[in-house]
Amino acid sequence: MKNVLQNIKAPTGSQLSCKGWTQEAAMRMLMNNLDPEVAENPDELVVYGGIGKAARNWASYEQIIESLKKLENDETLLIQSGKPVAVFRTYEHSPRVLIANSNLVPAWANWEHFYELEDKDLMMYGQMTAGSWIYIGAQGILQGTYLSFVEAGKKVFGSSDLRGKLILTGGMGGMSGAQPLAGKMAGAVILVVEVDKKRIERKIKEGYCDYLVEDLDDALRMAKELQEKKEAASIGLVGNCADVYREIYERGIVPDLVTDQTSAHDPLNGYIPNHMSLEEALKLRKVDPKAYEQKAKKAMAEHVQAMLDFQTAGSEVFDYGNNIRKYAQEMGVANAFDFPGFVPAYIRPLFCEGKGPFRWAALSGDPEDILKTDALAKEMFANDEALVNWIDMAQKMVKWQGLPARICWLGYGDRHRFALKVNEMVASGELKAPIVFGRDHLDSGSVASPNRETEGMKDGSDAVSDWPILNALVNVAGGASWVSVHHGGGVGMGYSQHAGQVLVADGTDMAAEKISRVLISDPGMGVARHADAGYEIAIKTAQEKNVHIPMLNTKG
Repeated sequence: MKNVLQNIKAPTGSQLSCKGWTQEAAMRMLMNNLDPEVAENPDELVVYGGIGKAARNWASYEQIIESLKKLENDETLLIQSGKPVAVFRTYEHSPRVLIANSNLVPAWANWEHFYELEDKDLMMYGQMTAGSWIYIGAQGILQGTYLSFVEAGKKVFGSSDLRGKLILTGGMGGMSGAQPLAGKMAGAVILVVEVDKKRIERKIKEGYCDYLVEDLDDALRMAKELQEKKEAASIGLVGNCADVYREIYERGIVPDLVTDQTSAHDPLNGYIPNHMSLEEALKLRKVDPKAYEQKAKKAMAEHVQAMLDFQTAGSEVFDYGNNIRKYAQEMGVANAFDFPGFVPAYIRPLFCEGKGPFRWAALSGDPEDILKTDALAKEMFANDEALVNWIDMAQKMVKWQGLPARICWLGYGDRHRFALKVNEMVASGELKAPIVFGRDHLDSGSVASPNRETEGMKDGSDAVSDWPILNALVNVAGGASWVSVHHGGGVGMGYSQHAGQVLVADGTDMAAEKISRVLISDPGMGVARHADAGYEIAIKTAQEKNVHIPMLNTKG
């Protein structure tokens, strides 16, 4: 069933169409996920990441909206892989929505079985923030990508200033489209290879990319000139990574940083094989999916081999979390994991402190509400130079997509204090409507993903997915507005388990109570998870901030 309403836009302002602000927030954020300014392919309900959907089909979407409008303040709506399946009476302080997406019994947790179920309309792929209704466009991963580039710079060059440096990467989709702007923010010249010209054009329109180039010679000439002038800029090159990376390497060019963020987690729907045009690839995908998948994996192997060659030549090379190394290994690249993922390489110390991609959106639709929260964050965390600098850059360089939103990596002890102040601003009328607080599932204590967030854990607990399940459970117990448990996001079916939560700051005392519980326990799970694994930073954070971990003193 095709949607009869095109160009979905979330309602804005202070007028309710549901029976409470939590239901209203869930409805608006779901609709915001499918706003053409936000989603990659809203006509197919796809938000980002290959086939990451907001709802299973249009009939399910419409019924979710209808159910949210009727949902009482002591009822909970259950969503099973994008389909509303039940409404039960709970409590006023309970979550209004509980979501489970793409979860399969482990022995069946693979793409083949998933596609069988999808063909029968029994399942959808929820990615991370697509099916949990808290995607905010490319900004949602922008700060994390920027931090990865900056931390790589500190590690390799002893400086976070990447002026004069060249970053080579791939992908310019819904999430990967943050890369060109993140590289520019870090001061570098960033060359992003993307097979679909329309995606580069979209990112230029959105202000995330500076230049579109169709010839490699032109792109390299431009990059060199910009490097020599130490001018930060982003170049989108139309091409296939598997071919372009090899060509650049064979020319003897050694980029300073090399990574990739194509949708390689999904060989069928996310990655384009080389040695053929985009049109030929899309035709092959339809007529012979098996052949397509094999060609895509073969291209991934070539892609990763080129990255390994860059590493040998002296580039700082890292995986940005799309599982491309695993598929390359499958195809015979035995040492595919010789370069690390971005989390163990740069980000894990932040996770140990409970820091991660915290975000909020203004239900009013007025950017002024976000600018006021920006001012609050800069005031509350004035001593955090990096955070203040981030907000200043974001204000200048990030265009709004759908409902105005902000991403800000806040950690344990800071998230709840900030959200409580925002809740007071809603109560006083300083903000025009409630604020929705959420985060990526890529957070410090909410994911098990052995090839990404939990790669190379100190105690070998990479694949233990008790942690995201406990995270979801404690967020339900604490009264989050809606809670989700997903499988496969970021790296594909069989490779991850993760959870998300969202809180609505509507200015009420109940919202303040929920914030005081959930925004302590949620990042606190990150501290506990990493302290349990033996990380000294996490242990120190737990001790200094009084995170109660019963067996903390028995570790080591």
